[in-house]
Amino acid sequence: MSKKIRVGLVFGGRSGEHEVSIASALSVYKALDKMRYDVTLIAIDKTGRWLTLEPQSLIDVGDNPSRLSLHNFDDEDLAIVPHPGLHQLVSSKIGQTSIGVPNVDVVLPIIHGTFGEDGTLQGLFELAQIAYAGSGVLGSALGMDKEMAGKLFELAGIKTVPTISVRKHQYEAAPADWRAKISKEFGFPVFIKPANAGSSVGVHKVKSAQELDVAFLDAFTFDLKVLVQKAIDARELEVSVLGNNEPQASVVGEIIPRHEFYSYEAKYIDEKGAELHIPAKSLTKDIENLAKNWAIAAFKALECRGMARVDFFLDRQSGQLYINEINTIPGFTSISMYPKLWEASGLSYPELLDELIRLALDFHAQRQKLKTNYRST
Repeated sequence: MSKKIRVGLVFGGRSGEHEVSIASALSVYKALDKMRYDVTLIAIDKTGRWLTLEPQSLIDVGDNPSRLSLHNFDDEDLAIVPHPGLHQLVSSKIGQTSIGVPNVDVVLPIIHGTFGEDGTLQGLFELAQIAYAGSGVLGSALGMDKEMAGKLFELAGIKTVPTISVRKHQYEAAPADWRAKISKEFGFPVFIKPANAGSSVGVHKVKSAQELDVAFLDAFTFDLKVLVQKAIDARELEVSVLGNNEPQASVVGEIIPRHEFYSYEAKYIDEKGAELHIPAKSLTKDIENLAKNWAIAAFKALECRGMARVDFFLDRQSGQLYINEINTIPGFTSISMYPKLWEASGLSYPELLDELIRLALDFHAQRQKLKTNYRST
Protein backbone atom coordinates (compact mmCIF):
# COMPACT_ATOMS: atom_id res chain seq x y z
CA MET A 1 0.00 0.00 0.00
CA SER A 2 1.35 3.44 -0.95
CA LYS A 3 2.18 5.93 1.74
CA LYS A 4 -0.67 8.17 2.83
CA ILE A 5 -0.56 11.83 1.85
CA ARG A 6 -0.43 14.00 4.97
CA VAL A 7 -3.08 16.70 4.66
CA GLY A 8 -3.38 19.72 6.93
CA LEU A 9 -6.97 20.99 7.04
CA VAL A 10 -6.79 24.61 8.20
CA PHE A 11 -10.00 26.33 9.28
CA GLY A 12 -11.55 28.92 11.61
CA GLY A 13 -9.70 32.20 11.40
CA ARG A 14 -10.09 35.88 12.20
CA SER A 15 -13.06 36.89 10.07
CA GLY A 16 -16.81 37.28 10.10
CA GLU A 17 -16.96 33.94 8.31
CA HIS A 18 -15.39 31.93 11.14
CA GLU A 19 -18.42 29.69 11.67
CA VAL A 20 -18.86 29.16 7.93
CA SER A 21 -15.26 27.93 7.79
CA ILE A 22 -15.92 25.43 10.57
CA ALA A 23 -18.96 24.07 8.72
CA SER A 24 -16.93 23.78 5.52
CA ALA A 25 -14.07 22.03 7.32
CA LEU A 26 -16.44 19.48 8.82
CA SER A 27 -17.79 18.56 5.37
CA VAL A 28 -14.27 18.34 3.91
CA TYR A 29 -13.00 16.17 6.76
CA LYS A 30 -15.88 13.73 6.38
CA ALA A 31 -15.37 13.48 2.61
CA LEU A 32 -11.59 12.94 2.60
CA ASP A 33 -10.67 9.30 2.02
CA LYS A 34 -8.91 8.25 5.25
CA MET A 35 -7.36 5.30 3.40
CA ARG A 36 -5.47 7.76 1.18
CA TYR A 37 -4.97 10.72 3.51
CA ASP A 38 -3.66 11.21 7.02
CA VAL A 39 -5.58 14.33 8.07
CA THR A 40 -4.44 16.81 10.70
CA LEU A 41 -6.99 19.38 11.85
CA ILE A 42 -5.38 22.80 12.33
CA ALA A 43 -7.73 25.38 13.81
CA ILE A 44 -7.26 29.13 14.14
CA ASP A 45 -9.37 30.82 16.78
CA LYS A 46 -10.98 34.24 16.49
CA THR A 47 -7.93 35.96 17.98
CA GLY A 48 -5.60 34.36 15.42
CA ARG A 49 -4.05 31.73 17.72
CA TRP A 50 -3.32 28.30 16.22
CA LEU A 51 -4.01 24.85 17.67
CA THR A 52 -4.39 21.27 16.57
CA LEU A 53 -7.72 19.60 17.14
CA GLU A 54 -8.91 16.05 17.63
CA PRO A 55 -11.34 14.94 14.89
CA GLN A 56 -14.13 14.10 17.33
CA SER A 57 -14.24 17.74 18.48
CA LEU A 58 -15.06 18.79 14.92
CA ILE A 59 -17.45 15.92 14.29
CA ASP A 60 -19.41 16.84 17.44
CA VAL A 61 -20.20 20.21 15.86
CA GLY A 62 -22.96 18.57 13.80
CA ASP A 63 -25.00 21.22 12.02
CA ASN A 64 -24.15 24.00 14.50
CA PRO A 65 -20.61 25.45 14.06
CA SER A 66 -21.03 27.66 17.15
CA ARG A 67 -20.75 24.50 19.28
CA LEU A 68 -17.02 24.37 18.57
CA SER A 69 -15.17 26.62 20.98
CA LEU A 70 -11.63 27.13 19.72
CA HIS A 71 -9.14 28.11 22.37
CA ASN A 72 -5.47 27.49 23.07
CA PHE A 73 -4.78 25.23 26.01
CA ASP A 74 -1.38 26.72 26.72
CA ASP A 75 -1.17 29.43 29.37
CA GLU A 76 1.14 31.58 27.27
CA ASP A 77 0.86 32.88 23.72
CA LEU A 78 1.93 30.41 21.07
CA ALA A 79 3.87 31.77 18.10
CA ILE A 80 3.67 29.92 14.80
CA VAL A 81 6.62 30.51 12.48
CA PRO A 82 7.48 29.18 8.99
CA HIS A 83 10.39 26.75 8.79
CA PRO A 84 11.36 26.41 5.12
CA GLY A 85 14.05 23.85 5.93
CA LEU A 86 11.47 21.48 7.36
CA HIS A 87 8.76 22.59 4.90
CA GLN A 88 6.34 23.15 7.74
CA LEU A 89 5.06 25.59 10.33
CA VAL A 90 6.48 25.13 13.81
CA SER A 91 5.83 26.48 17.26
CA SER A 92 8.35 28.90 18.68
CA LYS A 93 8.44 26.47 21.63
CA ILE A 94 9.63 23.57 19.51
CA GLY A 95 9.98 21.28 22.53
CA GLN A 96 6.21 21.33 23.04
CA THR A 97 5.45 19.22 19.99
CA SER A 98 1.91 18.50 21.16
CA ILE A 99 1.07 22.15 20.50
CA GLY A 100 3.13 22.71 17.37
CA VAL A 101 1.73 22.16 13.88
CA PRO A 102 2.59 18.66 12.57
CA ASN A 103 4.48 18.16 9.34
CA VAL A 104 2.13 17.85 6.35
CA ASP A 105 2.57 17.29 2.63
CA VAL A 106 -0.18 19.66 1.55
CA VAL A 107 -2.58 22.10 3.16
CA LEU A 108 -6.26 22.57 2.40
CA PRO A 109 -6.93 26.14 3.60
CA ILE A 110 -10.67 26.25 4.20
CA ILE A 111 -10.72 29.74 5.69
CA HIS A 112 -13.12 32.20 4.12
CA GLY A 113 -12.70 35.95 4.16
CA THR A 114 -10.10 38.10 5.90
CA PHE A 115 -6.75 36.55 6.90
CA GLY A 116 -7.52 33.36 5.00
CA GLU A 117 -8.77 34.12 1.52
CA ASP A 118 -6.90 37.39 1.00
CA GLY A 119 -3.35 36.16 0.42
CA THR A 120 -2.03 36.52 3.98
CA LEU A 121 -2.30 32.83 4.84
CA GLN A 122 -1.00 31.89 1.40
CA GLY A 123 2.07 34.05 2.02
CA LEU A 124 2.77 32.12 5.21
CA PHE A 125 2.63 28.82 3.34
CA GLU A 126 4.94 30.22 0.66
CA LEU A 127 7.49 31.22 3.30
CA ALA A 128 7.35 27.74 4.80
CA GLN A 129 7.49 26.14 1.32
CA ILE A 130 4.37 24.08 1.96
CA ALA A 131 2.11 22.93 -0.87
CA TYR A 132 -1.41 24.32 -0.52
CA ALA A 133 -4.64 24.17 -2.47
CA GLY A 134 -6.10 27.18 -4.22
CA SER A 135 -4.80 30.49 -5.47
CA GLY A 136 -1.52 32.04 -4.46
CA VAL A 137 -0.83 35.37 -2.81
CA LEU A 138 -1.63 37.51 -5.85
CA GLY A 139 -4.78 35.71 -6.99
CA SER A 140 -6.12 35.52 -3.46
CA ALA A 141 -5.50 39.20 -2.73
CA LEU A 142 -7.02 40.36 -6.01
CA GLY A 143 -10.04 38.09 -5.63
CA MET A 144 -10.69 39.42 -2.14
CA ASP A 145 -10.57 43.09 -3.14
CA LYS A 146 -13.74 43.55 -5.18
CA GLU A 147 -12.68 46.98 -6.45
CA MET A 148 -9.34 45.80 -7.87
CA ALA A 149 -10.89 42.60 -9.20
CA GLY A 150 -13.54 44.64 -11.00
CA LYS A 151 -10.91 46.75 -12.74
CA LEU A 152 -9.14 43.64 -14.03
CA PHE A 153 -12.42 42.08 -15.13
CA GLU A 154 -13.18 45.15 -17.21
CA LEU A 155 -9.73 44.99 -18.80
CA ALA A 156 -10.44 41.35 -19.69
CA GLY A 157 -13.68 42.37 -21.43
CA ILE A 158 -16.00 41.09 -18.70
CA LYS A 159 -18.97 43.33 -17.92
CA THR A 160 -19.19 44.54 -14.31
CA VAL A 161 -22.00 46.14 -12.31
CA PRO A 162 -21.74 49.99 -12.11
CA THR A 163 -19.82 50.66 -8.90
CA ILE A 164 -18.56 53.55 -6.76
CA SER A 165 -15.73 52.93 -4.29
CA VAL A 166 -15.72 54.89 -1.01
CA ARG A 167 -13.01 54.97 1.66
CA LYS A 168 -14.06 55.41 5.28
CA HIS A 169 -12.19 58.69 5.75
CA GLN A 170 -13.77 60.07 2.58
CA TYR A 171 -17.32 59.31 3.68
CA GLU A 172 -16.77 60.62 7.21
CA ALA A 173 -15.34 63.89 5.81
CA ALA A 174 -18.37 64.65 3.60
CA PRO A 175 -21.30 62.25 4.07
CA ALA A 176 -23.81 64.66 2.51
CA ASP A 177 -21.70 64.91 -0.66
CA TRP A 178 -21.55 61.14 -0.98
CA ARG A 179 -25.29 60.80 -0.42
CA ALA A 180 -25.87 63.33 -3.20
CA LYS A 181 -23.38 61.61 -5.54
CA ILE A 182 -24.98 58.19 -5.03
CA SER A 183 -28.48 59.57 -5.48
CA LYS A 184 -27.51 61.35 -8.70
CA GLU A 185 -25.47 58.56 -10.33
CA PHE A 186 -27.46 55.48 -9.30
CA GLY A 187 -30.70 56.44 -7.63
CA PHE A 188 -32.17 53.78 -5.37
CA PRO A 189 -32.05 51.01 -4.42
CA VAL A 190 -28.31 50.37 -4.19
CA PHE A 191 -26.19 47.76 -2.46
CA ILE A 192 -23.56 48.75 0.09
CA LYS A 193 -20.86 46.12 0.67
CA PRO A 194 -17.37 45.92 2.19
CA ALA A 195 -14.75 45.70 -0.55
CA ASN A 196 -12.85 42.92 1.23
CA ALA A 197 -15.36 40.53 2.77
CA GLY A 198 -17.37 37.54 1.70
CA SER A 199 -20.54 35.56 2.44
CA SER A 200 -22.54 38.81 2.20
CA VAL A 201 -21.11 39.97 5.54
CA GLY A 202 -21.88 43.68 6.04
CA VAL A 203 -23.97 43.88 2.86
CA HIS A 204 -27.08 46.10 2.84
CA LYS A 205 -29.77 46.84 0.30
CA VAL A 206 -30.44 50.57 0.67
CA LYS A 207 -33.71 51.99 -0.62
CA SER A 208 -33.28 55.69 0.16
CA ALA A 209 -30.62 58.30 0.95
CA GLN A 210 -31.83 58.33 4.56
CA GLU A 211 -30.71 54.72 4.99
CA LEU A 212 -27.16 55.26 3.70
CA ASP A 213 -25.53 56.35 6.95
CA VAL A 214 -26.62 53.25 8.84
CA ALA A 215 -25.53 50.95 6.01
CA PHE A 216 -22.14 52.64 5.66
CA LEU A 217 -21.61 52.58 9.43
CA ASP A 218 -22.07 48.81 9.51
CA ALA A 219 -20.09 48.09 6.32
CA PHE A 220 -17.16 50.16 7.61
CA THR A 221 -16.95 47.93 10.68
CA PHE A 222 -15.78 45.14 8.34
CA ASP A 223 -13.54 47.11 5.96
CA LEU A 224 -12.09 50.58 5.45
CA LYS A 225 -13.20 50.52 1.80
CA VAL A 226 -16.82 50.06 0.81
CA LEU A 227 -18.47 49.62 -2.58
CA VAL A 228 -21.76 51.10 -3.71
CA GLN A 229 -23.39 49.16 -6.54
CA LYS A 230 -26.47 49.90 -8.57
CA ALA A 231 -29.19 47.38 -7.72
CA ILE A 232 -30.21 45.22 -10.66
CA ASP A 233 -33.33 43.13 -11.00
CA ALA A 234 -31.34 40.05 -11.79
CA ARG A 235 -31.06 36.29 -11.62
CA GLU A 236 -28.05 35.15 -9.61
CA LEU A 237 -25.92 32.62 -11.49
CA GLU A 238 -22.82 30.78 -10.30
CA VAL A 239 -20.07 28.78 -12.03
CA SER A 240 -17.36 26.67 -10.39
CA VAL A 241 -13.86 26.70 -11.87
CA LEU A 242 -11.20 24.02 -11.30
CA GLY A 243 -7.65 23.72 -12.59
CA ASN A 244 -4.24 25.32 -12.86
CA ASN A 245 -2.93 25.99 -16.36
CA GLU A 246 -6.07 24.78 -18.16
CA PRO A 247 -9.02 25.58 -15.86
CA GLN A 248 -12.41 24.04 -16.55
CA ALA A 249 -15.89 25.43 -15.84
CA SER A 250 -18.78 23.51 -14.29
CA VAL A 251 -22.41 23.64 -15.29
CA VAL A 252 -24.15 26.94 -14.48
CA GLY A 253 -26.23 27.03 -11.29
CA GLU A 254 -28.73 29.54 -9.98
CA ILE A 255 -29.48 30.89 -6.51
CA ILE A 256 -33.07 31.99 -5.88
CA PRO A 257 -33.14 33.79 -2.51
CA ARG A 258 -36.28 33.69 -0.44
CA HIS A 259 -34.98 36.71 1.48
CA GLU A 260 -34.87 40.12 -0.21
CA PHE A 261 -31.35 39.26 -1.39
CA TYR A 262 -28.84 36.46 -0.83
CA SER A 263 -27.76 37.63 2.61
CA TYR A 264 -25.54 35.93 5.19
CA GLU A 265 -28.68 34.69 6.95
CA ALA A 266 -30.08 33.25 3.72
CA LYS A 267 -26.80 31.45 3.03
CA TYR A 268 -25.97 29.98 6.40
CA ILE A 269 -28.64 30.47 9.07
CA ASP A 270 -32.03 30.00 7.43
CA GLU A 271 -31.98 26.49 5.92
CA LYS A 272 -34.83 27.57 3.64
CA GLY A 273 -33.22 30.90 2.79
CA ALA A 274 -32.72 30.07 -0.87
CA GLU A 275 -33.45 27.57 -3.61
CA LEU A 276 -30.54 26.10 -5.56
CA HIS A 277 -31.18 25.19 -9.17
CA ILE A 278 -28.42 23.00 -10.60
CA PRO A 279 -28.26 23.39 -13.51
CA ALA A 280 -29.97 26.76 -13.85
CA LYS A 281 -33.32 26.56 -15.60
CA SER A 282 -34.40 28.33 -18.79
CA LEU A 283 -30.99 29.72 -19.75
CA THR A 284 -30.21 30.26 -23.40
CA LYS A 285 -27.18 28.40 -24.70
CA ASP A 286 -25.52 31.73 -25.45
CA ILE A 287 -25.83 32.94 -21.83
CA GLU A 288 -24.72 29.56 -20.49
CA ASN A 289 -21.62 29.58 -22.68
CA LEU A 290 -20.89 33.22 -21.90
CA ALA A 291 -21.07 32.57 -18.14
CA LYS A 292 -18.67 29.64 -18.46
CA ASN A 293 -16.26 31.54 -20.71
CA TRP A 294 -16.30 34.62 -18.47
CA ALA A 295 -15.77 32.45 -15.39
CA ILE A 296 -12.59 31.01 -16.89
CA ALA A 297 -11.51 34.45 -18.18
CA ALA A 298 -12.03 35.98 -14.71
CA PHE A 299 -10.06 33.12 -13.13
CA LYS A 300 -7.16 33.76 -15.49
CA ALA A 301 -7.34 37.56 -15.27
CA LEU A 302 -6.71 37.41 -11.51
CA GLU A 303 -3.96 34.77 -11.80
CA CYS A 304 -6.04 32.26 -9.84
CA ARG A 305 -5.32 28.57 -9.61
CA GLY A 306 -6.85 25.46 -8.12
CA MET A 307 -10.41 26.53 -7.42
CA ALA A 308 -12.84 29.43 -7.49
CA ARG A 309 -16.55 30.08 -7.68
CA VAL A 310 -17.55 32.93 -9.98
CA ASP A 311 -20.87 34.72 -9.37
CA PHE A 312 -22.90 36.54 -12.00
CA PHE A 313 -26.03 38.69 -12.33
CA LEU A 314 -28.32 38.22 -15.33
CA ASP A 315 -30.48 41.33 -15.79
CA ARG A 316 -34.09 40.20 -16.14
CA GLN A 317 -35.00 43.28 -18.22
CA SER A 318 -32.10 43.68 -20.64
CA GLY A 319 -30.68 40.16 -20.65
CA GLN A 320 -27.21 41.61 -19.92
CA LEU A 321 -24.84 39.36 -17.98
CA TYR A 322 -22.63 40.97 -15.32
CA ILE A 323 -19.91 39.44 -13.19
CA ASN A 324 -20.50 40.02 -9.49
CA GLU A 325 -17.40 38.55 -7.81
CA ILE A 326 -14.96 35.66 -7.61
CA ASN A 327 -14.47 33.53 -4.48
CA THR A 328 -11.05 31.87 -4.34
CA ILE A 329 -11.97 29.74 -1.31
CA PRO A 330 -15.65 29.02 -1.87
CA GLY A 331 -17.92 27.37 0.66
CA PHE A 332 -17.46 23.62 1.11
CA THR A 333 -20.44 22.81 3.31
CA SER A 334 -22.78 20.00 2.36
CA ILE A 335 -25.11 22.52 0.69
CA SER A 336 -22.48 24.80 -0.87
CA MET A 337 -22.71 25.58 -4.57
CA TYR A 338 -19.05 24.95 -5.44
CA PRO A 339 -19.01 21.19 -4.78
CA LYS A 340 -22.64 20.78 -5.86
CA LEU A 341 -21.93 22.33 -9.26
CA TRP A 342 -19.04 19.91 -9.79
CA GLU A 343 -21.19 17.03 -8.63
CA ALA A 344 -23.70 17.97 -11.34
CA SER A 345 -20.78 18.13 -13.80
CA GLY A 346 -19.76 14.55 -13.02
CA LEU A 347 -17.16 15.05 -10.27
CA SER A 348 -18.13 13.79 -6.81
CA TYR A 349 -17.22 15.65 -3.60
CA PRO A 350 -14.39 13.18 -2.67
CA GLU A 351 -13.08 13.23 -6.26
CA LEU A 352 -13.10 17.02 -6.19
CA LEU A 353 -10.94 17.04 -3.05
CA ASP A 354 -8.59 14.49 -4.65
CA GLU A 355 -8.19 16.78 -7.66
CA LEU A 356 -7.57 19.88 -5.54
CA ILE A 357 -4.84 18.06 -3.62
CA ARG A 358 -3.29 16.80 -6.87
CA LEU A 359 -3.31 20.30 -8.37
CA ALA A 360 -1.69 21.73 -5.23
CA LEU A 361 1.08 19.12 -5.17
CA ASP A 362 1.72 19.47 -8.93
CA PHE A 363 2.04 23.24 -8.77
CA HIS A 364 4.26 23.05 -5.69
CA ALA A 365 6.56 20.56 -7.40
CA GLN A 366 6.95 22.93 -10.36
CA ARG A 367 7.67 25.87 -8.07
CA GLN A 368 10.31 23.92 -6.16
CA LYS A 369 12.31 23.50 -9.39
CA LEU A 370 12.66 27.27 -9.87
CA LYS A 371 15.93 28.97 -8.99
CA THR A 372 15.87 31.30 -6.02
CA ASN A 373 19.47 32.51 -6.38
CA TYR A 374 21.68 33.60 -9.24
CA ARG A 375 25.27 32.59 -9.82
CA SER A 376 27.18 33.95 -12.78
CA THR A 377 29.10 31.31 -14.72
